[in-house]
Amino acid sequence: MPAPSPAGGSTAEPTAPLPAPPAAALRTKLLWVATLYFASGFPYSFLNEMLPVYFRAGGVSLADIGLLSLAALPYTFKFLWAPLVDRLGTRRRWVLGCQLLLGLAMLSFAVSEGSSVTPVLWVTLLAIATLSATQDVAVDAYTIERLDPRELGPANGMRVTAYRLALIAAGGLLLALSGRLGWPNVFRVAGVTMLVLAAITLLMPSTTRHAATGGDPIWEPVRRLLTLPALWAAVLFVLTFKLGDLALQPMIRPFWVDAGYSPAQIGTVLSTVGTGATIVGALAGGLLTARLGTFRALWMLGLVQALSNLGYYAAAVAGAPAPLLYAAAVIEQFTSGLGTAAFLTFLMSLCDKRYAATQYALLSALYRVGGVAAGSISGFAAERLGYAPYFLLTFALALPAYALLPYVRRVPLDRSAA
Repeated sequence: MPAPSPAGGSTAEPTAPLPAPPAAALRTKLLWVATLYFASGFPYSFLNEMLPVYFRAGGVSLADIGLLSLAALPYTFKFLWAPLVDRLGTRRRWVLGCQLLLGLAMLSFAVSEGSSVTPVLWVTLLAIATLSATQDVAVDAYTIERLDPRELGPANGMRVTAYRLALIAAGGLLLALSGRLGWPNVFRVAGVTMLVLAAITLLMPSTTRHAATGGDPIWEPVRRLLTLPALWAAVLFVLTFKLGDLALQPMIRPFWVDAGYSPAQIGTVLSTVGTGATIVGALAGGLLTARLGTFRALWMLGLVQALSNLGYYAAAVAGAPAPLLYAAAVIEQFTSGLGTAAFLTFLMSLCDKRYAATQYALLSALYRVGGVAAGSISGFAAERLGYAPYFLLTFALALPAYALLPYVRRVPLDRSAA
């Protein structure tokens, strides 16, 4: 390994392809990545996809359901308590504790009514979101510590796949079973699922790391990030790399509706076939990132991701015929998986392993800023411009990131602790 820089990272960036890790060891690590990120995605889908349906079926007003989305704020602000995950206990204990409490919280819904929003309900929802966000912090940190740089690409492909499968399990399969089993039994299945995942976590291999100590200032993780060469380029790149993709997403389903497609068609193409395309893209993106190296993968896979937005532009110009629109949807989701695998590898590579929880939480929060900004103006822009010009604009929004790549290349990756 290259000698560590004064910032705690390495002076060389692993942008060139690295030798493949031993197959058996990599398979074991990927299995744990899949297990952990399934556990990460399951409570997120429970909170954001299953519960809104449950509350609406119980007669809760749309206004109250909309307000309940505020319970997801811990996902945005998790960086505030991420230093605790770096400084106290082990990654496994944090993951295990969160999973046990999540399981109990989900089981509590089996005795709820779901017909009104009570203070106890608010506390439960905030608890689930906080525990889920904290589990995410610990899982991300564990993954960064456990993997070598050459393993991050395949791992992130597996990560996206497992997370998507968890969304399908909680937001699709359990919802489908609610009519047959009834809501109380569905919540029991969800809670037991988390408890089973907690039992599996007991077998999770520990990581060898130089833990952050109580002697380090609380701001040390941030200070080390601030010492990165070309930090300004890294920050702007994190904000803009997926900006075109994030600007496109909020307007996809409204476009399908306005084009005259039924909810069944939208669900089949976007949620079923599209999810499969994302999974295939993420797995392919992970393998290509390992083969190409991080920098070349960002350039090549990110460009393919940006070009896919033109498929929706072409569909809008042509009047949204089914063959063209279906193709645009599948291509867009496949390339989104490609780009996401490379991007997550880049984010993880920026982190010092001693402060992985805090630094990755900060970087992912920065990425969310771009998503919130793009989503907040997407409807206004689409109304003013029309769908076709707006989709063309989303392609243009993806381009500034590529002007930053020569500067991003100066940022040292593989920031292992000294």
